[in-house]
Amino acid sequence: MAGFWVIGPRMSRLMTWLILACALAVAVPAQAADPVFPLGLRIGVVPPPGLVASTAFQGFEDRDHSVAMILSEMPPDAFPAMDQAFTVDALKAKGIEVEKREDVPLKEGHGFIVVARQQMGGTTVRRWALIAGTETLTAIITLQVPDAATAAYPDDACRASLASFTARAKVPASEQLALLPYELRDLAGFHIVRALADGSAFLTDGPNDTITAADQPYMLIAIPPVQGPQPGDREAFARRLLAATPGVKDIRMVRSEEMRIGGQPGHQLIAEAKDDPSGTPITMVQWLRFGPGRFLHMFGLSRTDAWQSVFMRMRTVRDGIEPK
Repeated sequence: MAGFWVIGPRMSRLMTWLILACALAVAVPAQAADPVFPLGLRIGVVPPPGLVASTAFQGFEDRDHSVAMILSEMPPDAFPAMDQAFTVDALKAKGIEVEKREDVPLKEGHGFIVVARQQMGGTTVRRWALIAGTETLTAIITLQVPDAATAAYPDDACRASLASFTARAKVPASEQLALLPYELRDLAGFHIVRALADGSAFLTDGPNDTITAADQPYMLIAIPPVQGPQPGDREAFARRLLAATPGVKDIRMVRSEEMRIGGQPGHQLIAEAKDDPSGTPITMVQWLRFGPGRFLHMFGLSRTDAWQSVFMRMRTVRDGIEPK
């Protein structure tokens, strides 16, 4: 389905920095006729009868009939761009045969359904897409039904499934932790805000889940999809990575040292800086844990006046990261 419905969202600076990507595996079970939420997503639907949780993408599939339903979640401010991208004229300009676009009543938020047709490898495929917006997110849910499967997946069933869209306020922490390819054995008072199957995790200590640098302490953990540097280049690499931290200014390195982390070679950087634009003094730590080819990136930030107690807890989180 790549290249047809995929439109790149505008991501936050923090998510861009971490190069976050969603790659989820299974779905959270539910009773019949209840919405099903793919693991780690806030959005869910009642899938059409015959579809089961996919092990290859975020959604549901019927491999025997080549039917697939994919769920994607984006920031709330992405809805206007999706609204324009999915107009009949915009899709026709891309050579897509559009049958109809219609507004659809939803339990939460507002949205519309687009139905189109496309040739794929000599097979005619019917494409359904729901674009939905709420105060907290934008959802794109697509459904691909080959002509040969229309008897098993009639229009009424497809439309009803898309219209069953709903969103939950938050993904349970246990569900998010299950996505990670490593264990977080001790959160040391932090709580999970967001965790993804690619190894990215955002933890904080405070009441807010959306924060700026000076609001409250937080940690970021990621497995960047790039090769780690050679041993002789690790310190320079670590300094460049820390210098690219968004939302801070006037960075001053305080400590730089090689160290063992989890039995593997690592590097620690501690720096002082100021929150941009408030100017609040902050302190940051960055740990890189180098494995074969890839590396684990751990970053922590706190107001300087709370740093000593927070730093010890960040070390506890760092030392409790173990492969599953």
